[in-house]
Amino acid sequence: MTEAERIIGTPDIPDASGPGPEQSDERVPAEGPGAAGTGAVTAERPRGKRRIAVLFAVAVFAYALDLVSKLVVVARLEHHTPIRIIGDWLKLEAIRNPGAAFGFGEAFTVIFTMIAATVIVVIARLARKLYSLPWAIALGLLLGGALGNLTDRIFRSPGVFQGAVVDFIAPKGFAVFNLADSAIVCGGALIVLLSFRGLDPDGTIHKD
Repeated sequence: MTEAERIIGTPDIPDASGPGPEQSDERVPAEGPGAAGTGAVTAERPRGKRRIAVLFAVAVFAYALDLVSKLVVVARLEHHTPIRIIGDWLKLEAIRNPGAAFGFGEAFTVIFTMIAATVIVVIARLARKLYSLPWAIALGLLLGGALGNLTDRIFRSPGVFQGAVVDFIAPKGFAVFNLADSAIVCGGALIVLLSFRGLDPDGTIHKD
């Protein structure tokens, strides 16, 4: 039985030798040489069209927004007095962060770089089976955020794969972060929500 059949079931096929309507809750997999012609799987799977374009559009938007914001911050804010947005509660302050999102793990810059690159590869492979619009948005945010910080890791000082990420959003009593971090957190939170609701990237829905 395939994953799709386990989740959403296949049309009931009564057995002439056994009970009829009593077996309506059974999920019967499409098996055998002629199963492909029955259309059992495709008829029940709520797919539609792939959402690859949405994924990459969201990723490009998140990446471009992060990249432009960092260029402006480095040019106009670095080595200058922080800009207060809401008194002491929120300000813009340019810092270089060698750690992960929100300043964690400064001693593992290379490891975080490898993790970001792995996330990008996994998302690219998953895109082939992506039919869900919410999942496309979530993965696009993750992809754009990962690319944004990975660009800093590769091209900024002190060296390739060891570059410090530019952070500039500084809430009071919280770590300084950037738009890439925000995209990653929003994408991750959306994925958790979709998982709790039983929606898979391929558009199938878990009824259990």
